[in-house]
Amino acid sequence: MNFKILGSISIVAGTAIGGGMLALPLATAALGIIPALLLLIVIWGISAYTALLMLEINLRTGVGDNVHAITGKTLGKTGQLIQGGSFLSLLFALTMVYLMGGSSLLETRLAPLGVDLSNQGAVILFTLVFGGIIAVGVTWIDKVSRLLFSAMVMLLVLVVAFLLPDVNLAVVLTNTVSEVAQGSELNHLWLAAIPVVFTSFGFHVCIATIVRYLDGDAISLRKVLLIGSTIPLVCYILWLLVTLGTLSGPTVHGLEGSLPKLVLALQGLAESEIVSQCIDIFANLALITSFLGVTMSLFDYVAELTRASNNLVGRIQTWLITFIPPLLCALFYPDGFFKVLGFAAIPLVVMIILLPIAMALKQRAQNLGGYQVAGGIPALIVTGLMGVIIVIAQLTVALG
Repeated sequence: MNFKILGSISIVAGTAIGGGMLALPLATAALGIIPALLLLIVIWGISAYTALLMLEINLRTGVGDNVHAITGKTLGKTGQLIQGGSFLSLLFALTMVYLMGGSSLLETRLAPLGVDLSNQGAVILFTLVFGGIIAVGVTWIDKVSRLLFSAMVMLLVLVVAFLLPDVNLAVVLTNTVSEVAQGSELNHLWLAAIPVVFTSFGFHVCIATIVRYLDGDAISLRKVLLIGSTIPLVCYILWLLVTLGTLSGPTVHGLEGSLPKLVLALQGLAESEIVSQCIDIFANLALITSFLGVTMSLFDYVAELTRASNNLVGRIQTWLITFIPPLLCALFYPDGFFKVLGFAAIPLVVMIILLPIAMALKQRAQNLGGYQVAGGIPALIVTGLMGVIIVIAQLTVALG
């Protein structure tokens, strides 16, 4: 397995493992661990299937095309408008989420050092430092992502190794009913959890870039997508076990969706300052790796959409369009981390489930040949129904 494949796997996995991972305990605490793990596995299956479906579509339209061009070739201008609106909404929402989450963790990180940074200052600093990496191109992002992702995985192993002995397996295996909520309240919490879990597997935004990066090698790309999507599943399972299994569901639920409070609660379990720092650094790296993957895809899409020149002036213009809208939202809506992450599920469903199903049906009717994901029409129908359920869940939560 060469370095380009390893780097691509790290981009796919790193794009998924980020704000979503850190939000998972907050979203699923009231469900009980076993139901939460079952929900993870179901959503992972949908995400892996849709990733391969998007690979099928991409390879048939042509290596080098981005999502906008692919949709135009298969569904025309109407499809492009729907896809473009969904794609921009999704990536701007996720970028906003990571700016909010990253800045809040940055504030917490700098406070012990005597740096009194306001939330607005932290947001701007996070954008300039880590957003600046995006302007240099995918090759450097690959190298940085590979390094940060490797560090994050090592820290995750250390954190899990420290916290796992404190997990009460008897409680984990028997506590399938929530101790936090029952009845209609529990149903509402289920509906709120589904979109957040789904968004946590939202690595699909980087598929078109990865296809171009690996020159359309179907075998390598299939391997990258399956391995890259399975790594987050394993990490998420371990993360839920050590968070809900040590802090308990009621405690995590009582944190009211606050990411810094979750990190501080986990640090409170650490008897060693080194372990405490590992937890803090891990949380920061989880956000940064996902931030890089998402904003790389947004930058690439904006550049194609605006037909910007690949020179210094063109890349600066693309960078400003990429970051100014989510930056302004993060500055004036600093407490929306959890809510915006759930909202991102709606455009994500349109982009990676509903539109790809429509494109696959049209391409398959033309008998173009080449790579095709297994499952046929039944798999497309089941996936489409799951997408509708996710949208209904988020709309129900949003409307009260």
